[in-house]
Amino acid sequence: SAATVERGRQLVGLGACAACHTGSELARFGGGLPLDTPFGRIWSTNISPSPEAGIGAWSYPAFERAMRDGISRDGHHLYPAHPYTSFAGSTDADLQALYAFLMAQPAVDAAPPATRLHFPFRVRPLMAVWNALFLRAREWQADPARTVEWNRGAYLVETLGHCSACHSPRNALGAEKRGGAYHLAGGMADGWEAPALTAASHAPVPWTARALYDYLRTGEAAAHGSAAGPMATVVAGLAALPDADIRAMAAYLASVAGQEGAIDEAALARAAEARSPAMTADSTGARLYAGACAACHEAGGVVPLALHSSLHSAQPDNLVQAVLRGVAATRTAPGHMPAYADSLNDRQVADLLAHLRARFAPDKPGWTGLERTVARVRGAGR
Repeated sequence: SAATVERGRQLVGLGACAACHTGSELARFGGGLPLDTPFGRIWSTNISPSPEAGIGAWSYPAFERAMRDGISRDGHHLYPAHPYTSFAGSTDADLQALYAFLMAQPAVDAAPPATRLHFPFRVRPLMAVWNALFLRAREWQADPARTVEWNRGAYLVETLGHCSACHSPRNALGAEKRGGAYHLAGGMADGWEAPALTAASHAPVPWTARALYDYLRTGEAAAHGSAAGPMATVVAGLAALPDADIRAMAAYLASVAGQEGAIDEAALARAAEARSPAMTADSTGARLYAGACAACHEAGGVVPLALHSSLHSAQPDNLVQAVLRGVAATRTAPGHMPAYADSLNDRQVADLLAHLRARFAPDKPGWTGLERTVARVRGAGR
């Protein structure tokens, strides 16, 4: 039905399916996006309804098995870059809606490159052992002690939303560390840090349900900054969801962060800003900031740098990414930051970051090895 297909459209947005399954050379859902992992490069697959190149010849049971068990239609094991460990908890109705939507899309008759991982990870039958260790294929269960809204948010976050796929650390075999303090405690995604969503967050102002709603709905929160990198893509996909779902996700994530009660965000933001000393031009980094950054970041209308989580993190990767690659404006967050990869060398970027850390996060220790980090991040984007 049209209603089922529409629900599938929303769920595709929730899962950011197009973000991974649309490469630069192929059409939407045609696959071909390279995903670099510690085990080698994985190419996303074609999930359009093409009978030859995509999933057009797949029955719903075949699709469901891939989503829940990580096994393709022909019986080969999928790699967990496809987050079936999260999708396994989805309801039958949601998987059916997702299938209906994908089968209603235009077919893309093009095959992406085949994945070839390093030995022994390329031996797909070994994934049966991996699944036995790390896959818990059961439908998500509501917590009767919690509200309907909280349970709705938990379901969306933990299943098709698969937030833990990026925001949880992984072990040596590439599986999420799900237990206890590890769950949603921060990870890495495509060269960006996916920060902790728990009380371990480095954000100078705690994330409340209101701030999380603003961020997920618009890509920006007044006391936290704007979404960039992979998270900007996630926010773009979430635009398909109704407000009630976004509020439910925010309520659940606020509880994970231990911020279910009200706090005075404005007062905490003012206190964080007050810790930043006035700008002086007595270093290379300060002069670079004055020339390239201050015109926007010292003016009103943008979230103060003292409130950005990236400046308070234990690692500088996100700030390096933003400086080198810039931050694109979006439909809901019109702010734009230019890229400086072609304007500043590694030493200059390192000097700038050292100044930003000292000025806007003065209570945090300085980052070490900045120039090496900048070179690594720059090289990974080529």
